Amino acid sequence: MSCSGMSRRGGWGWAVLLVFSLLAVQGAQAQSGAAWTPAGSMSVARYGHTATVLLSGQVLVVGGSNGSEFPEAAELYDPATGLWSSAGSMSTGRIDHTATLLPSGQVLVAGGLTGQWEASAEIYDPWTNTWSLTSRMLTDRLQHTATALPTGQVLVSGGWNNNTALDSAELYDPWSGTWTATGNMTMARISHSARMMSSGEVLVMGGTDGFNYLSSAELYQPWSGSWTPIAGMTNDRAYGASSPLPSGRVLYTGGNSDDWLLASAEVYDPWQGSWGAVANMAMRREDHTATEVRSGIVLVAGGIGIGSGGALDSAEVFDWWKDTWSAAPKMSTARRFHTATFLPSGKVLVVGGYDGNTALASAELYSPGPSPWAPVGSMETGRFSHSATLLPSGEVLVAGGFYANASTALYDPVQGRWRATGDLGTGRSDPGATLLVSGKVLVVGGWSHGTFASAELYDPQTGTWTPTGSMSTARRSHTVTLLPSGKVLVTGGYGTHGVLATAELYEPATGIWRPAGSMSEARYLHTATVLASGQVLITGGSNSSMSYPAAAELYDPATNTWSSTGSMHRGRRSHTATLLGSGRVLAAGGWSNGVLATAELYEPETGTWTYTSNLGTGRFIHEATLLSSGQVLATGGAHSSNMNDTLATVELYDPETGTWSFASHMLTNRGSHSATLLLSGQVLVAGGDSGSYPPLDVTELYTP
Repeated sequence: MSCSGMSRRGGWGWAVLLVFSLLAVQGAQAQSGAAWTPAGSMSVARYGHTATVLLSGQVLVVGGSNGSEFPEAAELYDPATGLWSSAGSMSTGRIDHTATLLPSGQVLVAGGLTGQWEASAEIYDPWTNTWSLTSRMLTDRLQHTATALPTGQVLVSGGWNNNTALDSAELYDPWSGTWTATGNMTMARISHSARMMSSGEVLVMGGTDGFNYLSSAELYQPWSGSWTPIAGMTNDRAYGASSPLPSGRVLYTGGNSDDWLLASAEVYDPWQGSWGAVANMAMRREDHTATEVRSGIVLVAGGIGIGSGGALDSAEVFDWWKDTWSAAPKMSTARRFHTATFLPSGKVLVVGGYDGNTALASAELYSPGPSPWAPVGSMETGRFSHSATLLPSGEVLVAGGFYANASTALYDPVQGRWRATGDLGTGRSDPGATLLVSGKVLVVGGWSHGTFASAELYDPQTGTWTPTGSMSTARRSHTVTLLPSGKVLVTGGYGTHGVLATAELYEPATGIWRPAGSMSEARYLHTATVLASGQVLITGGSNSSMSYPAAAELYDPATNTWSSTGSMHRGRRSHTATLLGSGRVLAAGGWSNGVLATAELYEPETGTWTYTSNLGTGRFIHEATLLSSGQVLATGGAHSSNMNDTLATVELYDPETGTWSFASHMLTNRGSHSATLLLSGQVLVAGGDSGSYPPLDVTELYTP
């Protein structure tokens, strides 16, 4: 099928849509607890408009068509009150334009159709609720894309110009208010999709050239102003909808092609530089929306489908972690050419559109249903490979970490918020930390521009750090374990000259470190678990030959000696080891020349290991937390060798049945994070690596 050189918007030049028989929807399960609720109505019905979340959290709706004209009036939706209000009027009503949030908090509206192809652009100022013209684009265009770059500039690419598809691109500089040309795309494109990538590049995909649907994709490099073609999609497609996925991936759903309407979807993996097919939607659809509501969970809503009578009221949810689609509750109104906007509350605001007969003024909110996870603010500083320690007060102290330098933060569970506290004397990533009997926190080792032997003490009464005695050996990726005696055992790690087998004991009363013998195996990224007997079980890690020892060993504080015990069935590092209520130890996941999903149990009475059921997803650099129920909560981690493929998935291990089951996903994918059991029985997850820069500063709370 080819595309004619005419607009596709209803009421002013749509081609007549063919109607096909309705496809059966099979195997779809409704989303538990998900629901749509009314969100009032705009003063003006419209489709083909834009919706932009402002810094205030309000949503600015601009432009579109009411079926006969292009309204100049703009409107604001306030999620706090659920009310609509005027946002002034543009100088020119327009449709098929773009609206982009600028670093200043203002919004740039550019191009579109005003009765003619348009190059004009204007700025909305939320502080004064007024509009002002800015310089015109270099080229008239509509059905183009606009992408905010990390520099603050806005990249506009492609679109229609007088029935001609464009390959040109230009940049808007918000500080000078001017447009400059940048490199041309390798293909002319209309109604394509563009996504900002974690690399700083812009991915442009699909669309049409006015005659043919496109499967091609390309990347724009802001530093050179040039475009590079990349692997094409598996399907030609335009008028589909794209959404971000974890670790920088991009999902492209549905659309139209030479095969007519599509139910297929595919994912671009920036780490592999390729596209891969995923499960098909239940409905063929185009002119729909796709919105990520939780990490890896995407809501697809509305559009037009075969036999839909002009618009769809159906919605479905894609779970990237499971590669499955499931039915969501239907919208109250069938709509296409609508907008879907993710709100800070976690809900999705759907506004306006076309129902097959008329433009719509109504709006509705999608709630993805209850989740045991809730956001609890920002630490202000992003970090991973940090320490997190529960204080006697119930607060959690987070210290150091990669990119965090010396900064620390305290989470107050009563207030449900974070505040800064005193900085470490030495900025350090990958330190070890433990709460002492005195109530102070010992942080030891780690690295920055070198590996540290130094240690510091945090006093919760004063919020300050003071130096204490240094270890005899600098080390990172070591273990730090509070013994029943109140002393602290540090084992292994990576030192100045390689992997370590040595161990040291810290005496809090004197601040002095003493030798604690040596393990039989040098290791780092291992685990240390205090058993009911008071002995310490050491498992896994990586050794000096970069292999993964299966041999486990025991430290006896009473004799200050080491002895071997049974070996795991599989050597592993960056795994977790959790003391269960039964006294056994659960070792789960990790890395051993590949990501592991296996888990095994250590029986202290016999010194033997037995396999238990596998995790549903292989993972390493994850966290495992023993809950008050006796179950073990495994969160996040990574499941690919490039360590950028971080997870939001969560699993629960039940010691009674020896099985794992998936629990609700975290709100954000992360690895090398911290997970701390609070006095309330909740679990605080903080920071981590999401697979892209910068590290995460966002935190979330799990309520069992």
